[in-house]
Amino acid sequence: MTRQTTMLNAYTPGGGHLSPQDEALAQRRAKALGPAYRLFYETPVHLVRGQGVHLYAPDGTAYLDCYNNVASVGHCHPRVVEALSRQAATLATHTRYLHDGILEYAERLLSLFPPELSHVMFTCTGSEANDLALRIARAATGGTGVIVTDNAYHGVTLATAEMSMSIGPAVAPGPTVFPIPAPSAENYPNGIAEGFAAAVTDACARMTEQGIKPALLIVDTIFSSDGVYPDPAGFLAPAAAAIRARGGLFLADEVQPGFGRIGSHFWGFQRHGLIPDMVSMGKPMGNGYPMAGLVLKPAIIAGFGSKARYFNTFGGNAVAAAVGLAVLDVIRDEALQQNAAKVGTAFTQGLRSLAQRHDSVGETRAAGLFIGQTILTDGQPDPVRTARLVNALREHHILISSTGPKGDSLKIRPPLPFSLGNVDQVLSSLDRLLPNL
Repeated sequence: MTRQTTMLNAYTPGGGHLSPQDEALAQRRAKALGPAYRLFYETPVHLVRGQGVHLYAPDGTAYLDCYNNVASVGHCHPRVVEALSRQAATLATHTRYLHDGILEYAERLLSLFPPELSHVMFTCTGSEANDLALRIARAATGGTGVIVTDNAYHGVTLATAEMSMSIGPAVAPGPTVFPIPAPSAENYPNGIAEGFAAAVTDACARMTEQGIKPALLIVDTIFSSDGVYPDPAGFLAPAAAAIRARGGLFLADEVQPGFGRIGSHFWGFQRHGLIPDMVSMGKPMGNGYPMAGLVLKPAIIAGFGSKARYFNTFGGNAVAAAVGLAVLDVIRDEALQQNAAKVGTAFTQGLRSLAQRHDSVGETRAAGLFIGQTILTDGQPDPVRTARLVNALREHHILISSTGPKGDSLKIRPPLPFSLGNVDQVLSSLDRLLPNL
Protein backbone atom coordinates (compact mmCIF):
# COMPACT_ATOMS: atom_id res chain seq x y z
CA MET A 1 0.00 0.00 0.00
CA THR A 2 1.00 3.67 -0.30
CA ARG A 3 2.12 5.22 2.97
CA GLN A 4 2.23 8.89 3.85
CA THR A 5 5.89 9.93 3.99
CA THR A 6 5.39 13.60 4.89
CA MET A 7 3.31 15.31 7.56
CA LEU A 8 0.63 17.34 5.84
CA ASN A 9 0.18 19.47 8.95
CA ALA A 10 3.91 20.09 9.48
CA TYR A 11 5.75 23.40 9.52
CA THR A 12 7.77 24.29 6.43
CA PRO A 13 10.79 26.45 7.36
CA GLY A 14 10.14 30.00 6.28
CA GLY A 15 6.38 29.34 6.02
CA GLY A 16 3.51 30.00 8.39
CA HIS A 17 2.86 33.27 10.16
CA LEU A 18 5.41 33.27 12.93
CA SER A 19 6.32 36.30 14.99
CA PRO A 20 9.95 37.43 14.59
CA GLN A 21 10.71 35.89 17.98
CA ASP A 22 9.23 32.51 17.09
CA GLU A 23 10.84 32.54 13.64
CA ALA A 24 14.20 33.02 15.34
CA LEU A 25 13.36 30.16 17.71
CA ALA A 26 12.47 27.87 14.79
CA GLN A 27 15.77 28.71 13.08
CA ARG A 28 17.71 28.00 16.30
CA ARG A 29 15.89 24.67 16.55
CA ALA A 30 16.76 23.69 12.98
CA LYS A 31 20.39 24.62 13.49
CA ALA A 32 20.74 22.72 16.76
CA LEU A 33 18.49 19.69 16.17
CA GLY A 34 18.97 19.06 12.46
CA PRO A 35 16.60 18.09 9.65
CA ALA A 36 15.00 14.89 11.03
CA TYR A 37 12.87 16.71 13.61
CA ARG A 38 9.44 18.06 12.67
CA LEU A 39 7.16 20.73 14.10
CA PHE A 40 3.39 20.33 14.11
CA TYR A 41 1.17 22.78 12.23
CA GLU A 42 1.81 25.17 9.37
CA THR A 43 2.34 27.80 12.04
CA PRO A 44 3.99 26.06 15.00
CA VAL A 45 2.79 26.56 18.55
CA HIS A 46 5.22 28.03 21.10
CA LEU A 47 4.36 26.56 24.50
CA VAL A 48 5.72 27.46 27.93
CA ARG A 49 3.53 25.55 30.40
CA GLY A 50 0.68 23.10 30.78
CA GLN A 51 -2.09 22.56 33.28
CA GLY A 52 -4.86 20.00 33.15
CA VAL A 53 -6.22 19.78 29.61
CA HIS A 54 -4.65 23.05 28.46
CA LEU A 55 -1.29 24.16 27.13
CA TYR A 56 -0.22 27.81 27.26
CA ALA A 57 1.68 30.15 24.96
CA PRO A 58 4.08 32.84 26.26
CA ASP A 59 1.34 35.48 26.06
CA GLY A 60 -1.01 33.34 28.16
CA THR A 61 -3.14 32.04 25.27
CA ALA A 62 -4.71 28.73 26.31
CA TYR A 63 -4.83 25.84 23.83
CA LEU A 64 -7.25 22.98 24.46
CA ASP A 65 -5.27 19.76 24.16
CA CYS A 66 -7.09 17.08 22.16
CA TYR A 67 -3.97 15.15 21.24
CA ASN A 68 -1.43 14.49 24.00
CA ASN A 69 -2.07 11.13 25.61
CA VAL A 70 1.34 11.30 27.32
CA ALA A 71 0.01 13.61 30.04
CA SER A 72 -2.81 11.15 30.55
CA VAL A 73 -4.02 12.41 33.93
CA GLY A 74 -3.56 16.04 32.91
CA HIS A 75 -0.56 18.24 32.33
CA CYS A 76 1.53 18.84 35.46
CA HIS A 77 -0.91 17.06 37.76
CA PRO A 78 0.00 18.27 41.27
CA ARG A 79 -0.05 14.80 42.84
CA VAL A 80 2.32 13.44 40.20
CA VAL A 81 4.61 16.46 40.46
CA GLU A 82 4.68 16.14 44.25
CA ALA A 83 5.49 12.41 44.10
CA LEU A 84 8.28 13.03 41.62
CA SER A 85 9.78 15.88 43.63
CA ARG A 86 9.56 14.04 46.96
CA GLN A 87 11.22 10.88 45.66
CA ALA A 88 13.88 12.74 43.66
CA ALA A 89 14.84 14.55 46.86
CA THR A 90 15.03 11.25 48.79
CA LEU A 91 16.52 8.52 46.59
CA ALA A 92 17.01 8.21 42.82
CA THR A 93 18.79 4.99 41.90
CA HIS A 94 18.42 1.87 39.80
CA THR A 95 16.86 -1.56 40.39
CA ARG A 96 19.93 -3.48 41.55
CA TYR A 97 19.34 -2.58 45.18
CA LEU A 98 16.49 -3.71 47.39
CA HIS A 99 13.86 -0.98 47.55
CA ASP A 100 10.17 -1.02 48.45
CA GLY A 101 9.12 1.44 45.75
CA ILE A 102 9.63 -0.68 42.64
CA LEU A 103 7.98 -3.67 44.33
CA GLU A 104 4.96 -1.68 45.47
CA TYR A 105 4.53 -0.30 41.97
CA ALA A 106 5.11 -3.64 40.24
CA GLU A 107 2.57 -5.42 42.46
CA ARG A 108 0.03 -2.64 42.03
CA LEU A 109 0.47 -2.61 38.26
CA LEU A 110 0.26 -6.38 37.95
CA SER A 111 -2.99 -6.38 39.95
CA LEU A 112 -4.56 -4.63 36.96
CA PHE A 113 -3.79 -7.59 34.67
CA PRO A 114 -5.15 -11.12 34.43
CA PRO A 115 -3.26 -13.41 36.87
CA GLU A 116 -1.59 -15.23 33.97
CA LEU A 117 0.42 -12.05 33.29
CA SER A 118 2.46 -11.93 36.46
CA HIS A 119 5.96 -10.64 35.64
CA VAL A 120 6.90 -7.07 34.75
CA MET A 121 10.14 -5.61 33.36
CA PHE A 122 10.72 -1.85 33.31
CA THR A 123 12.16 0.36 30.60
CA CYS A 124 12.15 4.10 29.90
CA THR A 125 10.24 4.17 26.61
CA GLY A 126 7.68 2.13 24.73
CA SER A 127 10.28 1.64 22.00
CA GLU A 128 12.54 -0.10 24.50
CA ALA A 129 9.67 -2.19 25.82
CA ASN A 130 8.80 -3.44 22.33
CA ASP A 131 12.47 -4.01 21.52
CA LEU A 132 12.80 -6.11 24.69
CA ALA A 133 9.64 -8.04 23.77
CA LEU A 134 11.14 -8.91 20.39
CA ARG A 135 14.32 -10.21 22.05
CA ILE A 136 12.29 -12.35 24.43
CA ALA A 137 10.01 -13.65 21.65
CA ARG A 138 13.00 -14.74 19.59
CA ALA A 139 14.45 -16.56 22.59
CA ALA A 140 11.13 -18.22 23.47
CA THR A 141 10.17 -19.33 19.95
CA GLY A 142 13.44 -19.73 18.11
CA GLY A 143 11.89 -17.66 15.35
CA THR A 144 12.58 -14.21 13.91
CA GLY A 145 9.49 -13.41 11.84
CA VAL A 146 7.29 -10.52 12.97
CA ILE A 147 3.80 -9.57 11.78
CA VAL A 148 2.60 -5.96 12.04
CA THR A 149 -0.14 -3.89 10.45
CA ASP A 150 0.77 -1.94 7.37
CA ASN A 151 0.80 1.53 8.94
CA ALA A 152 1.86 0.52 12.43
CA TYR A 153 4.04 2.44 14.84
CA HIS A 154 5.93 0.52 17.53
CA GLY A 155 9.06 2.56 18.23
CA VAL A 156 12.29 4.20 17.13
CA THR A 157 15.04 1.71 17.96
CA LEU A 158 16.56 -0.10 14.99
CA ALA A 159 14.40 -3.18 15.54
CA THR A 160 11.16 -1.36 16.35
CA ALA A 161 11.57 1.20 13.56
CA GLU A 162 11.71 -1.72 11.14
CA MET A 163 8.33 -2.79 12.59
CA SER A 164 6.88 0.73 12.24
CA MET A 165 5.43 1.12 8.80
CA SER A 166 4.14 4.62 9.52
CA ILE A 167 7.69 6.00 9.70
CA GLY A 168 8.00 5.47 5.96
CA PRO A 169 9.78 3.25 3.41
CA ALA A 170 13.23 4.65 4.20
CA VAL A 171 13.44 2.55 7.38
CA ALA A 172 10.69 -0.07 7.21
CA PRO A 173 9.93 -2.91 6.98
CA GLY A 174 12.84 -5.05 8.14
CA PRO A 175 13.78 -8.24 6.30
CA THR A 176 11.87 -10.47 8.73
CA VAL A 177 8.89 -8.11 9.16
CA PHE A 178 5.68 -9.00 7.32
CA PRO A 179 3.00 -6.27 7.18
CA ILE A 180 -0.66 -7.15 6.84
CA PRO A 181 -3.65 -4.84 6.14
CA ALA A 182 -5.15 -3.00 9.09
CA PRO A 183 -8.44 -4.41 10.49
CA SER A 184 -10.91 -2.24 8.62
CA ALA A 185 -14.14 -3.25 6.92
CA GLU A 186 -12.66 -1.93 3.68
CA ASN A 187 -9.72 -4.33 3.94
CA TYR A 188 -11.81 -7.27 5.17
CA PRO A 189 -15.31 -6.89 3.70
CA ASN A 190 -16.26 -10.49 4.51
CA GLY A 191 -15.56 -10.13 8.22
CA ILE A 192 -12.79 -8.42 10.16
CA ALA A 193 -12.17 -11.20 12.70
CA GLU A 194 -11.95 -13.96 10.10
CA GLY A 195 -10.10 -11.84 7.55
CA PHE A 196 -7.51 -10.49 9.98
CA ALA A 197 -6.78 -13.97 11.34
CA ALA A 198 -6.46 -15.30 7.79
CA ALA A 199 -4.00 -12.50 7.00
CA VAL A 200 -1.88 -13.60 9.99
CA THR A 201 -1.94 -17.20 8.79
CA ASP A 202 -1.01 -16.11 5.27
CA ALA A 203 1.89 -14.02 6.57
CA CYS A 204 3.17 -17.04 8.51
CA ALA A 205 2.98 -19.13 5.34
CA ARG A 206 4.99 -16.50 3.44
CA MET A 207 7.60 -16.55 6.21
CA THR A 208 7.87 -20.33 6.00
CA GLU A 209 8.36 -20.17 2.23
CA GLN A 210 11.35 -17.88 2.86
CA GLY A 211 12.81 -20.09 5.57
CA ILE A 212 11.74 -17.76 8.38
CA LYS A 213 10.11 -19.09 11.54
CA PRO A 214 7.29 -16.97 13.05
CA ALA A 215 8.10 -15.31 16.36
CA LEU A 216 5.62 -12.52 17.03
CA LEU A 217 2.40 -10.78 16.10
CA ILE A 218 2.47 -7.26 17.53
CA VAL A 219 -0.48 -4.87 17.33
CA ASP A 220 -1.40 -1.59 18.93
CA THR A 221 -4.80 -2.68 20.24
CA ILE A 222 -6.47 0.57 19.14
CA PHE A 223 -4.60 0.60 15.78
CA SER A 224 -3.88 4.26 16.31
CA SER A 225 -1.52 4.91 13.39
CA ASP A 226 -3.63 2.80 11.07
CA GLY A 227 -6.55 5.19 11.61
CA VAL A 228 -8.10 3.97 14.93
CA TYR A 229 -9.90 0.63 14.55
CA PRO A 230 -11.31 -0.67 17.85
CA ASP A 231 -14.31 -2.60 16.52
CA PRO A 232 -15.83 -5.08 16.47
CA ALA A 233 -14.88 -6.05 19.99
CA GLY A 234 -13.32 -9.52 20.03
CA PHE A 235 -11.85 -9.52 16.54
CA LEU A 236 -8.26 -9.87 17.80
CA ALA A 237 -8.78 -13.25 19.50
CA PRO A 238 -8.72 -15.33 16.26
CA ALA A 239 -5.57 -13.50 15.12
CA ALA A 240 -3.82 -14.30 18.42
CA ALA A 241 -4.86 -17.95 18.02
CA ALA A 242 -3.51 -17.94 14.45
CA ILE A 243 -0.01 -16.79 15.41
CA ARG A 244 0.13 -19.23 18.33
CA ALA A 245 -0.88 -22.07 16.02
CA ARG A 246 2.28 -21.36 14.02
CA GLY A 247 4.52 -21.27 17.09
CA GLY A 248 4.61 -17.49 17.58
CA LEU A 249 3.56 -15.17 20.39
CA PHE A 250 1.03 -12.35 20.62
CA LEU A 251 2.15 -8.96 21.95
CA ALA A 252 -0.47 -6.34 22.81
CA ASP A 253 1.08 -2.89 22.43
CA GLU A 254 -0.84 -0.82 25.00
CA VAL A 255 1.43 2.23 24.83
CA GLN A 256 -1.38 4.32 23.36
CA PRO A 257 -4.72 2.71 24.39
CA GLY A 258 -3.76 1.56 27.89
CA PHE A 259 -4.37 2.99 31.36
CA GLY A 260 -8.13 3.45 31.10
CA ARG A 261 -8.29 5.54 27.93
CA ILE A 262 -10.77 3.28 26.14
CA GLY A 263 -13.23 3.66 29.02
CA SER A 264 -14.86 0.24 29.04
CA HIS A 265 -11.63 -1.48 30.10
CA PHE A 266 -8.26 -0.56 31.54
CA TRP A 267 -6.40 -2.21 28.62
CA GLY A 268 -7.28 -2.43 24.96
CA PHE A 269 -6.75 -6.19 24.74
CA GLN A 270 -9.50 -6.73 27.32
CA ARG A 271 -12.13 -5.64 24.78
CA HIS A 272 -11.13 -8.65 22.72
CA GLY A 273 -11.57 -11.33 25.37
CA LEU A 274 -8.02 -12.65 25.19
CA ILE A 275 -4.85 -12.85 27.28
CA PRO A 276 -1.71 -11.80 25.41
CA ASP A 277 1.63 -13.46 25.91
CA MET A 278 3.17 -10.03 26.51
CA VAL A 279 1.88 -6.48 26.98
CA SER A 280 4.00 -3.38 26.36
CA MET A 281 3.28 -0.02 27.99
CA GLY A 282 4.69 3.50 27.89
CA LYS A 283 3.71 7.17 27.37
CA PRO A 284 0.76 7.64 29.85
CA MET A 285 2.46 5.41 32.43
CA GLY A 286 4.44 8.34 33.86
CA ASN A 287 2.31 11.33 32.79
CA GLY A 288 5.34 12.87 31.11
CA TYR A 289 8.07 11.23 33.17
CA PRO A 290 9.88 8.72 30.91
CA MET A 291 8.80 5.26 32.03
CA ALA A 292 7.56 2.15 30.25
CA GLY A 293 7.39 -1.56 30.76
CA LEU A 294 6.62 -5.06 29.58
CA VAL A 295 4.23 -7.41 31.38
CA LEU A 296 4.41 -11.06 30.43
CA LYS A 297 3.60 -14.64 31.28
CA PRO A 298 6.28 -16.30 33.44
CA ALA A 299 6.80 -19.15 30.97
CA ILE A 300 7.70 -16.66 28.23
CA ILE A 301 10.56 -15.11 30.19
CA ALA A 302 11.84 -18.29 31.88
CA GLY A 303 14.32 -19.36 29.22
CA PHE A 304 15.50 -15.84 28.45
CA GLY A 305 15.95 -15.01 32.13
CA SER A 306 17.98 -18.15 32.83
CA LYS A 307 20.52 -17.28 30.14
CA ALA A 308 20.62 -13.48 29.99
CA ARG A 309 20.70 -10.70 32.56
CA TYR A 310 18.40 -7.73 32.10
CA PHE A 311 19.34 -4.30 33.35
CA ASN A 312 18.13 -0.82 32.49
CA THR A 313 19.87 2.06 34.26
CA PHE A 314 16.76 4.22 34.52
CA GLY A 315 13.96 1.74 33.90
CA GLY A 316 12.04 1.18 37.12
CA ASN A 317 14.19 3.57 39.13
CA ALA A 318 12.91 4.82 42.48
CA VAL A 319 11.57 8.09 41.05
CA ALA A 320 9.78 6.27 38.22
CA ALA A 321 8.11 3.93 40.71
CA ALA A 322 6.84 6.87 42.77
CA VAL A 323 5.53 8.63 39.69
CA GLY A 324 3.86 5.48 38.39
CA LEU A 325 2.08 4.91 41.69
CA ALA A 326 0.86 8.51 41.71
CA VAL A 327 -0.55 8.12 38.20
CA LEU A 328 -2.44 4.97 39.19
CA ASP A 329 -3.74 6.74 42.30
CA VAL A 330 -5.05 9.66 40.25
CA ILE A 331 -6.73 7.41 37.68
CA ARG A 332 -8.50 5.60 40.53
CA ASP A 333 -9.28 8.53 42.82
CA GLU A 334 -10.49 10.86 40.07
CA ALA A 335 -12.42 8.08 38.27
CA LEU A 336 -10.65 8.90 35.01
CA GLN A 337 -11.45 5.60 33.32
CA GLN A 338 -15.12 6.22 34.00
CA ASN A 339 -14.74 9.78 32.76
CA ALA A 340 -13.16 8.49 29.54
CA ALA A 341 -16.19 6.26 29.00
CA LYS A 342 -18.73 9.04 29.67
CA VAL A 343 -17.01 11.89 27.88
CA GLY A 344 -15.82 9.66 25.04
CA THR A 345 -19.39 8.51 24.40
CA ALA A 346 -20.62 12.11 24.31
CA PHE A 347 -17.78 13.10 21.98
CA THR A 348 -18.53 10.22 19.62
CA GLN A 349 -22.26 10.98 19.58
CA GLY A 350 -21.52 14.65 18.95
CA LEU A 351 -19.30 13.87 15.98
CA ARG A 352 -21.94 11.57 14.50
CA SER A 353 -24.50 14.34 14.93
CA LEU A 354 -22.19 16.71 13.05
CA ALA A 355 -22.14 14.21 10.19
CA GLN A 356 -25.88 14.77 9.75
CA ARG A 357 -25.22 18.47 9.07
CA HIS A 358 -21.88 18.31 7.29
CA ASP A 359 -21.23 15.90 4.44
CA SER A 360 -17.49 16.34 5.04
CA VAL A 361 -17.75 14.38 8.31
CA GLY A 362 -17.32 10.69 7.59
CA GLU A 363 -16.91 7.59 9.73
CA THR A 364 -16.35 7.99 13.47
CA ARG A 365 -14.32 5.16 15.01
CA ALA A 366 -13.99 5.30 18.77
CA ALA A 367 -13.40 3.60 22.08
CA GLY A 368 -13.63 5.92 25.05
CA LEU A 369 -11.37 8.94 24.63
CA PHE A 370 -9.59 7.54 21.58
CA ILE A 371 -11.34 8.63 18.40
CA GLY A 372 -10.57 8.56 14.69
CA GLN A 373 -12.76 10.85 12.60
CA THR A 374 -12.58 10.61 8.81
CA ILE A 375 -12.90 13.86 6.86
CA LEU A 376 -14.40 13.66 3.35
CA THR A 377 -14.69 15.53 0.10
CA ASP A 378 -17.34 14.29 -2.33
CA GLY A 379 -17.74 11.18 -0.21
CA GLN A 380 -14.05 10.23 -0.28
CA PRO A 381 -11.48 10.51 2.54
CA ASP A 382 -9.47 13.69 1.99
CA PRO A 383 -6.08 14.07 3.70
CA VAL A 384 -5.57 17.61 2.39
CA ARG A 385 -8.88 18.78 3.82
CA THR A 386 -8.07 17.00 7.07
CA ALA A 387 -4.77 18.89 7.28
CA ARG A 388 -6.57 22.19 6.64
CA LEU A 389 -8.97 21.38 9.45
CA VAL A 390 -6.12 20.48 11.84
CA ASN A 391 -4.46 23.81 11.12
CA ALA A 392 -7.75 25.73 11.34
CA LEU A 393 -8.43 24.22 14.76
CA ARG A 394 -4.96 25.26 15.85
CA GLU A 395 -5.85 28.84 14.91
CA HIS A 396 -8.94 28.45 17.11
CA HIS A 397 -6.73 27.31 19.99
CA ILE A 398 -7.53 23.59 19.75
CA LEU A 399 -4.60 21.20 19.30
CA ILE A 400 -5.33 18.05 17.35
CA SER A 401 -3.64 15.91 14.69
CA SER A 402 -4.39 13.37 11.97
CA THR A 403 -3.88 9.65 11.52
CA GLY A 404 -4.12 6.83 9.00
CA PRO A 405 -1.82 5.89 6.12
CA LYS A 406 -2.92 8.96 4.17
CA GLY A 407 -3.60 11.23 7.13
CA ASP A 408 -7.31 11.52 6.28
CA SER A 409 -8.71 11.15 9.80
CA LEU A 410 -8.57 13.37 12.86
CA LYS A 411 -6.71 11.72 15.74
CA ILE A 412 -8.45 12.63 18.99
CA ARG A 413 -6.91 11.43 22.28
CA PRO A 414 -7.03 14.19 24.91
CA PRO A 415 -5.91 13.95 28.53
CA LEU A 416 -8.32 11.80 30.53
CA PRO A 417 -9.79 14.68 32.63
CA PHE A 418 -11.39 16.08 29.43
CA SER A 419 -14.86 17.37 30.24
CA LEU A 420 -18.22 17.60 28.51
CA GLY A 421 -17.61 21.35 28.29
CA ASN A 422 -14.33 20.69 26.48
CA VAL A 423 -16.20 18.43 24.05
CA ASP A 424 -18.74 21.19 23.38
CA GLN A 425 -15.89 23.59 22.58
CA VAL A 426 -14.44 21.20 20.01
CA LEU A 427 -17.79 20.35 18.43
CA SER A 428 -18.89 23.98 18.15
CA SER A 429 -15.54 24.90 16.57
CA LEU A 430 -15.89 22.08 14.05
CA ASP A 431 -19.44 23.18 13.29
CA ARG A 432 -18.19 26.68 12.43
CA LEU A 433 -15.08 25.65 10.52
CA LEU A 434 -16.25 22.74 8.37
CA PRO A 435 -18.38 24.73 5.85
CA ASN A 436 -15.39 26.94 4.97
CA LEU A 437 -12.75 24.29 4.31
